[in-house]
Amino acid sequence: MLAGIVDRPLQKLHLIDQIQRLGIEYHFDREIDEQLKQIYKSYSRLYREDFKVDDLHMVALIFRLLRQQGYYISSEVFNKFKDSEGKFQESLITNVHGLLSLYEACHLRWWKDIDVPRNFPFARDRIVELFFWTSGVYFESEFTMAREILTKVISLTSILDDIYGVYGMLEELALLTEAIQKWDVDTMDGLPEYMQAYYKQLLHLYEYIGNKVATKGRSYRLAYAKEVMKKLARAYFQEAKWFHTNYIPTLEEYMPLQLITTGYGMLATTSLVGMGDVVTEHAFKWSVGGCKIVKATQTICRLMDDISSHQFEQERGHGLSTVELLMKYHGISEQEAREELHKGVIDAWKDTNEEFLHPTAVPTSILMRVLNLSRVIDVLYSDGDNYTHSGTKLKDYVTSLFVSPLSM
Repeated sequence: MLAGIVDRPLQKLHLIDQIQRLGIEYHFDREIDEQLKQIYKSYSRLYREDFKVDDLHMVALIFRLLRQQGYYISSEVFNKFKDSEGKFQESLITNVHGLLSLYEACHLRWWKDIDVPRNFPFARDRIVELFFWTSGVYFESEFTMAREILTKVISLTSILDDIYGVYGMLEELALLTEAIQKWDVDTMDGLPEYMQAYYKQLLHLYEYIGNKVATKGRSYRLAYAKEVMKKLARAYFQEAKWFHTNYIPTLEEYMPLQLITTGYGMLATTSLVGMGDVVTEHAFKWSVGGCKIVKATQTICRLMDDISSHQFEQERGHGLSTVELLMKYHGISEQEAREELHKGVIDAWKDTNEEFLHPTAVPTSILMRVLNLSRVIDVLYSDGDNYTHSGTKLKDYVTSLFVSPLSM
């Protein structure tokens, strides 16, 4: 219908804007999505040929409509309206229409746009806690971009974990896993609506990351980031198959997969993506190649998580844990199983410390990211699952770090 009424992209954008302002967009959800998808696919050409790039209202309208539909458009499109000091030009004061559009566009924040309560009501909405997590990985001001990238990736990973572990049906999860392996927006149509919403956000985030690293001449990093995310999705799906088919794996089957599903191998690699020139392609090959410190941080995460959350997970029928399998296959008590896991954590910390002995395989600043991932786990899980139950001590940690002033 929309395509038949107007045919120029700018006219379509204005029509979509008017329909939304009238509050009747729910009648045209499919048509609006189709038209914005087509506009986004040809965005670069249209931006050069059809759109007036010096029209603030038009630029802000494109930005807002595509962003709120989940398509990534860089905020750098507004740079042309700024002066040499990075402030918006004074001449814009009289452009009331343009400023109103800019104001609306500025209210589109990444996490707010994802809208976890509405789109993923089953998932943990933990953006503040996850920023606390990544601040533990790098607090230094030089790692601003790296911290932003890791925060966004870990936030979407938390939702993905809940899709696979809490909400998704096995048939749906098979479709999502296949789509993530293909990494193509055209594979989205066969997914359930909530998975489409997630998949769109995932692809747009990594496109955003790709654009960020490309400006620094580091485009090669995106391929490594995508590959570890694909690997994580495959592991999540295998775990889901075990759960849905009531299959009980052996410890030899269970542990290698569970190290992957911690997400910590993926995060260790992703933590390097936004760092500076100290990170080379050699560092990425080292990270994905099974190095001792990455395996150690996965082990610390897996075992501490299982120790702290075992009782809660069993009560909600979530499935297997290392504690449960040790009890089954070794014929030991729950307390004895916990003690065995504590020993495993201690051994993993020894492996971590060993990796810092000179000569190191990679620069120490890279090793520190992996070490800090382990440190965060120690904070979050040393006396319970303070991430899932974030209203407990984690709230105090966040308040202490970000809100309360230091006492002198």
